[in-house]
Amino acid sequence: MTMKAIHLKRFGIGNLTLVDIPRPEPASHQVLVRITAAAIQYLDNIVIEGTIIPDLPLPHIPGCEGAGVVESVGPHVTRWKKGDRVIIPFIQRWAAGQLTPWQNEIRTGVQVPGALCEYTVQPENTLVRAPENLTDEEAATLPVIGLTAWSNLVSQAKIRAGQVILIQGSGGISLFALQIARVFGLKIIATTGSKENESKLRSLGAEEVINYREKKDWSKEVKRLNGGIGVDITLDIGGMQTIQQSILSCRENAYVGLIGFLTGSEITVDVHYLIMNNIRLQGHTVGHAQDLEGLVSAIAANNLRPVIDSIFPIENTQEAFQLLKSGKAFGRIVIKI
Repeated sequence: MTMKAIHLKRFGIGNLTLVDIPRPEPASHQVLVRITAAAIQYLDNIVIEGTIIPDLPLPHIPGCEGAGVVESVGPHVTRWKKGDRVIIPFIQRWAAGQLTPWQNEIRTGVQVPGALCEYTVQPENTLVRAPENLTDEEAATLPVIGLTAWSNLVSQAKIRAGQVILIQGSGGISLFALQIARVFGLKIIATTGSKENESKLRSLGAEEVINYREKKDWSKEVKRLNGGIGVDITLDIGGMQTIQQSILSCRENAYVGLIGFLTGSEITVDVHYLIMNNIRLQGHTVGHAQDLEGLVSAIAANNLRPVIDSIFPIENTQEAFQLLKSGKAFGRIVIKI
């Protein structure tokens, strides 16, 4: 049997091609999932451009995030049955606990085929049931971007009501973090470089919005808006050009999550401010299946809906990635399989 898939035959968005290839079959403890939607993100783009893994074996099926329906199961699978709606795991071997070298070897859409195809085989123990209140397109946004926001704020920073969070920009992780912070009762200060997005961020729950193009030293404005005190939590998405401002935006004992490198992955920081204010600078990669189950429960209990900018058919995958690369989307871009 065959299936449709997006093949990257040479690096570059223009080389993404829709092809027919053999359909995989599940082994003993594996599940065959019919993918119905894949959400695309910055990591997918740098894989496609060849900047993160220049020796990636080609052709390759990209796509780190997806959701779908169980088609069939291996002979020893007990947790799933045909028709179950599921979320595709990113770090397929990471069920719970601390990340190990063995678990860290395999990531969907990076070391192994991704979600931009009709079928995938996945281990039964790290698949997670999709929230009933979300469409498949919405559920596809959870396993990397949604989970990264959740695991940083809830599992790592251990947010609580009354704290203050700085949300940076309007990318996928930032918007998820804003929605999660609102549910937990945090005061939200947000930054953006777009006048148009200021009102959108406020509508999602930001109490204060700073335009970082107008306020170059935006850490000072963050403190001014918070009574002269820094924030308790921020997630730095920029890396090289934003990390120092992120740190300076914080108060004593704050949490700074390192989750992105949009402006460069090499950073220089003044450790004096970190040390004197007991600030935690934490690198963190996505999260495990147990954390994803926690996110799914919170989404269902609070009827959270991921922000979707646009949905493309798989035939228009190149167009979807061009929109992603332009930076003009507000919310997630999803490809319907």
